[in-house]
Amino acid sequence: MSFAFRLGSSIGCFPRTILGRNIIQRKSHVVSYRNGPPPHSKATKIGAVTVGGAMWWWVIWHLWHEPDHITGEFDYPNSRKWSNTELGVSKDDFKHMFKLTP
Repeated sequence: MSFAFRLGSSIGCFPRTILGRNIIQRKSHVVSYRNGPPPHSKATKIGAVTVGGAMWWWVIWHLWHEPDHITGEFDYPNSRKWSNTELGVSKDDFKHMFKLTP
């Protein structure tokens, strides 16, 4: 036996009987290879619909009562009222951009 197997079995990660027979037992979830998984229980279906419904209720409630989260809190400024100096455009840059001649 290798050192890893001895260390793992002494810590309690996997018993020697499983290692000796090369049997892997998964008890955490359903493994289905080349066939469909078993159907979900009725409680799982009801729980999924309940949680999904609660999530959509929360989203729609907050969109209705607090639309500023999506649309913004302040009015959008009119960019036509800004001057070139406010935007940081000098007169030389303005002439070169539009090729204006004096």
